[in-house]
Amino acid sequence: MQFAYDDQNIFAKILRGDIPNSTVFENDHALAFKDIAPQAPVHVLVIPKGAYVSLDDFAANASAAEQAGFFAAVAAVCEISGVEEGFRAVANARTHGVQEVPHFHMHIVGGKQLGRMLPA
Repeated sequence: MQFAYDDQNIFAKILRGDIPNSTVFENDHALAFKDIAPQAPVHVLVIPKGAYVSLDDFAANASAAEQAGFFAAVAAVCEISGVEEGFRAVANARTHGVQEVPHFHMHIVGGKQLGRMLPA
């Protein structure tokens, strides 16, 4: 099932300022903020400001400037958050990927030993 972009999703509302967030970093193309249900000491969401549903949608349709700005935000979050010992970057996509919000977002998770991502 392909998600259609819904401009009433929680991240769209955060981008419009309808819902507050704990901003970690912002640039012209991305917003990064603390996850409200962190899974580790560092758990930051990085979202593009454009209306992209998933990572593949973003990769296929975002401009070079949007992509560069997004990944610059990811780099800034890693530096700000002090995850020099390591981190996990996760982007869930659609139904089988258990994507809950139909707005592309990347989780930056770290600040402790995370263990294996998938069972061996």
